[in-house]
Amino acid sequence: MSVSELLKCITVVSGNDAAVAMAEYLSGSEADFVAEMNLRARELGMADTNFVNCTGLPAQGHLTSAHDIALMSRELITKYPEVFDYTKIWMENITHMTARGSSEFGLTNTNKLLRSYDGCDGLKTGSTSKALFCISATAERNGIRLISVIMAGPDSKTRFRNAAELLNYGFGSCRLYVDENRDALPETKVRGG
Repeated sequence: MSVSELLKCITVVSGNDAAVAMAEYLSGSEADFVAEMNLRARELGMADTNFVNCTGLPAQGHLTSAHDIALMSRELITKYPEVFDYTKIWMENITHMTARGSSEFGLTNTNKLLRSYDGCDGLKTGSTSKALFCISATAERNGIRLISVIMAGPDSKTRFRNAAELLNYGFGSCRLYVDENRDALPETKVRGG
């Protein structure tokens, strides 16, 4: 599979096999990739996170917080906006080549907010028996982009409803400030800075 197809499988349908294949391709092994994940998490200030695998599946010592997921999400969408080319795919077919020939399979996004929430264009859902139903949702309206993180939702519908409620609160409270003063500020000395 191509890197692009693996990214589609990871972002659209949470393909754990694709995540491991990508980790091995990038770093030689999943363990080496996870070490890089933890290093990057520390660089981003993700103080409550420790990755044990690249899939997010339950494992002893695998931890994170909603705040840390928001930090990671912000870094991803601001530094790599091309991620939206993948996260906003609703449905797509991929052709898989094997020794027995080719077969086509369909991907349907697990993020139902893409179809039900105005401005939603990502980001990632997740669910396990231990973490329950989680999402990092992002949406943009009128030049304002927000991130909503829900963890441990009791069911999928509650996860999406709570994420939408947080986004609604944010869009209802935030305004984009435009400085109408076009005069240049005078040069100023800064002491102790």
